[in-house]
Amino acid sequence: MLKARALSIGYGKSPVGTGLDVAIGPGEILCLLGPNGCGKTTLFRTLLGLLPALDGTVLLNGQPITAMRRARIAQAIAYVPQAHAPPFPFEVLEVVLMGRTARLGPFAQPGKADRAAAYDALRQLGIQHLAQRDYSRLSGGQRQLVLIARALAQRAALIVMDEPTASLDFGNRVQVLAQIERLARSAATDGRGVILSTHDPDQAFALDARVLLMHEGGVLADGAATDVLTQANLSAVYGLPVTVETTPSGRNVCLPSLSQSAPTMTSDALTMA
Repeated sequence: MLKARALSIGYGKSPVGTGLDVAIGPGEILCLLGPNGCGKTTLFRTLLGLLPALDGTVLLNGQPITAMRRARIAQAIAYVPQAHAPPFPFEVLEVVLMGRTARLGPFAQPGKADRAAAYDALRQLGIQHLAQRDYSRLSGGQRQLVLIARALAQRAALIVMDEPTASLDFGNRVQVLAQIERLARSAATDGRGVILSTHDPDQAFALDARVLLMHEGGVLADGAATDVLTQANLSAVYGLPVTVETTPSGRNVCLPSLSQSAPTMTSDALTMA
């Protein structure tokens, strides 16, 4: 589906990351994980063809992505941003129909098949009741689900999500992650590939994803979440002691040692505070 080898990414002549190898095939879930500034968003922009690579090549279905028309890329890759603020009060159905744009000719209007694809995407996520609602008045979690529905309506083989739960509260984060988990479970049967970035290692465990762990502009490890998200790797990447434990239900969770990572305040400092 998508492959990049010895990729160097950045802006102008300033590299953000070098020697990056990325590959995802049908039915795979790939989770990009790493601290702020490690290059996740820059890598995403390069993989999507929005930013030229400083070195190396990105191949989409065997073809250099830089040689492909934007409409062809959009038919193959659907993108879900962190957040979206529409300039006009669109209805939810209108936002989801925007995912059909790449499959319409110039000046063409969405037809019956396009509307059916949009409604089907809303039904898959259980939000068909929002179809006529004002998108700008939805909760953050609902808006994020609408953006995922837009990507599903696009009928692309690969979905790229840039920190889809980053700005959400706990309840909305759980709601969105549950739908992403459902997509992950169905990926193997429908052949869809999913790449998402996150700051939360627990999400990678929950999705049972393959993990690309980024550190200082490079790839520290690439493999199954249980193999990559070890105490040693996470402690090295985030610069603080981290333990990985298994809950009674069998789920792996990451726990930072706050007492060892937080600076000790003196009694004078506490008095001044």
